[in-house]
Amino acid sequence: MKLEEAIHTRRTHKVFGSEPVARELLDELFELARWAPNHHVTNPWRFRVLGPRSLAALKEAAGPDAARKLDRAPTLVAVTQVRDEDPVQDEDDLCAVACAAYIVLLAAHGRGLVGYWRSPGVLRTQAGRDACDIGAGERFVGLLHLGSARQPAKVKERAPVQSFTTYLD
Repeated sequence: MKLEEAIHTRRTHKVFGSEPVARELLDELFELARWAPNHHVTNPWRFRVLGPRSLAALKEAAGPDAARKLDRAPTLVAVTQVRDEDPVQDEDDLCAVACAAYIVLLAAHGRGLVGYWRSPGVLRTQAGRDACDIGAGERFVGLLHLGSARQPAKVKERAPVQSFTTYLD
């Protein structure tokens, strides 16, 4: 799949098959993610693949209503940023982690998987952070849902380039 095709065809999926993503395939995705641009090569990203115990603890911390959304995909990856004391470096690192997370989603799509990025509130609570072993020196960035598609995703229209682009003299 060409890069342009991957970017144009990757979609958010919320209906998954039941088979978890193989560890070897996850390692391939994380290998690609480590090539995200990051100033001073700080490698600020951390990926935590949730297993049965951590998922159960996260669902308990979320409560029954929010826990249902955590059951959508067979593989969940909590993405965090290692914080930096320098505010400029910290901001650069946050952007780098977002790029790394997108690389995971795009590379998964290129391998026939589907996914989506969520930012559930439970991972901003201490109980949610504890469930995923997120330390005080880290910032939660996103929860990636990965798996195989059970149905096609809906395509939403995108804004035209001219609506968000300005060329300055």
